[in-house]
Amino acid sequence: MKSSMIIVIAALLVSVTVFAQQSNQEKVICELSSGNCLKQADLIQKRVKKLNSEIKKGEKKYSPQELKNLEQKLKETQELLDKLEAGK
Repeated sequence: MKSSMIIVIAALLVSVTVFAQQSNQEKVICELSSGNCLKQADLIQKRVKKLNSEIKKGEKKYSPQELKNLEQKLKETQELLDKLEAGK
C-alpha cells in the first residue's frame, strides 16, 4: 500500500514539473483548445483594426521606420489570426 502511494505521489510530482516547463506556445495551444479561441480571435481582430487605422495615419504621425514596425506587427497579428481561424 505504501509503495503504491509513493508511486502515485512521484507520478504527480513529475506531471507538475512537466506542466511547469511548458513553453509559451504550448500554453497558448492549451488555452485555445479550452474554449478561449473565440475571445482570442476577437481581441486579435480588434488589434488588426487598430494597427490598420494607425498605419493609415501614415507619415503625418509616424516616421518611415515606425511605419515599418507597425506593418510588421500587423503582419504577425494577421498570421496569428489566420492560424486561429484555421484551427476552428
